Amino acid sequence: MKITSDWPLPPLGIRFLTPQFVQTQLAGHPLTEGLFPIAMGYYPAAFGHRMHRQQQDSYLLIYCIDGKGTLMCDDKRYRINSGDIILLPPKHHHAYKADSKDPWTIYWLHFNGRLADHFYRHIQLSSPSFNIGVQPRVIRIFDGLSELRRSGYQFAEYIQGGHQLQALLSYIALLVRQQRPQSGTALNWERLRATMQEHIHGQLNLDELAASAKLSKYHFTKKFKAHTGQSPIQYFINMKIQRACYLLDSTSQSVKQVASAVGYDDPYYFSRLFKKTIGLAPSDYRHHRRS
Repeated sequence: MKITSDWPLPPLGIRFLTPQFVQTQLAGHPLTEGLFPIAMGYYPAAFGHRMHRQQQDSYLLIYCIDGKGTLMCDDKRYRINSGDIILLPPKHHHAYKADSKDPWTIYWLHFNGRLADHFYRHIQLSSPSFNIGVQPRVIRIFDGLSELRRSGYQFAEYIQGGHQLQALLSYIALLVRQQRPQSGTALNWERLRATMQEHIHGQLNLDELAASAKLSKYHFTKKFKAHTGQSPIQYFINMKIQRACYLLDSTSQSVKQVASAVGYDDPYYFSRLFKKTIGLAPSDYRHHRRS
């Protein structure tokens, strides 16, 4: 089964396949067997580019950063524009092509591994394509992965590449969550974080947060937890503890002063909360960080 198309590669294009002997090593090594690249490339202004597969044995990620294209998957047609990703699991009939008038510029990547399906499900796409926008950080990771073509098949380079791939997929999952339309009243995350930051030196209760979002406490908590995996108050406490860590790292303030700076009058309560969150008492954390 063909992994790549026969599209003629231009001088600035990239097409690179991981040799089978390296794939075998990657699939058997504890640092890479979870996720590893099989093939990758970059096609600029890919006039005439097209591909058709009955199915594939690997996961496929395509990222369009300019121009347009079309995807056919499971008898459905999707228009692909700049900022769109395509993510396809194995064993799906599909075809795609660049637009004839405004051909796409794409990064593409085939990957596999024990964790591949876990990452695929973590991204939570409701369709094979989704717009994340043109993200410089995503482009940088793709560019970093493309440097594997210069590695001389050094295994250490592929270990690092596998971790870049994990960073890429986990960041895409975050972008999808941030940009997915919210049903009903959407939460203004920037305003909520700003409100919490303004009260980092004091207190903030659930009633105030829900009122600022114009939602009941129940619906506000449900939406907030769906987005962050945490309750609003736990998220606020974690912000306080992160601020306390910064103060312990960067100042000579006492634990009592740090506790007061993040809104806790009782330093003993603060120390218990800090240890519960970080796993170390504030004084131990400071000693550990500076040792």
